[in-house]
Amino acid sequence: MSTIEKLQRSHPFSTIRVQVSPDENAHWLYMHADAAPGVRPCCRFEMLEEMWRYMSAMTLPAEQREPGRLRHFVLASDAQAYNLGGDLDLFMRLIRAGDREGLLAYARRCVEGVHHVHTGFGGDVHTVALIQGDALGGGLEMALACHTIVAEEGVGMGLPEVLFGLFPGMGAYSFLCKRVSPRQAEKMILGGEVYSSEEMYRLGVVDVLVPRGQGESAVQELIRQHQRAPHAHLAMNAVRQIGQPVTYEELLRITEVWVDTALALGEKSLRTMERIVRAQTRRSNAEAVA
Repeated sequence: MSTIEKLQRSHPFSTIRVQVSPDENAHWLYMHADAAPGVRPCCRFEMLEEMWRYMSAMTLPAEQREPGRLRHFVLASDAQAYNLGGDLDLFMRLIRAGDREGLLAYARRCVEGVHHVHTGFGGDVHTVALIQGDALGGGLEMALACHTIVAEEGVGMGLPEVLFGLFPGMGAYSFLCKRVSPRQAEKMILGGEVYSSEEMYRLGVVDVLVPRGQGESAVQELIRQHQRAPHAHLAMNAVRQIGQPVTYEELLRITEVWVDTALALGEKSLRTMERIVRAQTRRSNAEAVA
């Protein structure tokens, strides 16, 4: 019996599915547990709230962390896509209403989440993104915040926000610059190109590339390897925050630029968002039938 089969189902939610190993050292969070016709696999606010509730619940205060105990958090998806990005339908409504506070509340929740993932839940958790389907926009930003990205072959990964006049404002630039040069990061953001997981592996964005269907077993093996030297990986969490920090303040300042840029978009950009929303809805319908 494999490790994944031994994981215990717990913590019922409506938009996410969580599995926890018997020793509570491996937490697997699957987005889009409510995947169904018409439900777009994007960063809907209700899903972000449930993710934040679970991540907050599994975070241990410093006095409860055991020396040498390394935990893992794996961010995966129950939909055929990993995550198609921000909730464009919500964005359109908030932009047309001129609701800066609404946009900022959404952006802050995203920033809080990715920062928490990036810092390892306070330091005792190694975070892993398991990408088995397309990861676009804000979905890719979630993955970039993780310490390790494991991707299956043949999936698309990119930051297409420039198509409607925006940029990925929830950490993409900060996190990409830890993996590629700033010039390459800007090229990926301003070009809006969707890369294959194979290309992202060659660029150094993806850490582990495996054939289709082998992602979960690759993550299990990664966890086993880490648990052979937990003190080293815990130390690396601390070293990473000293040598290559991405602060909450940095992310918040960038996302405020994103909010103001979004509010300045014209009707042409909003119509492009509408077309993308319709395409995402058609895609979810087709995948549900398949």
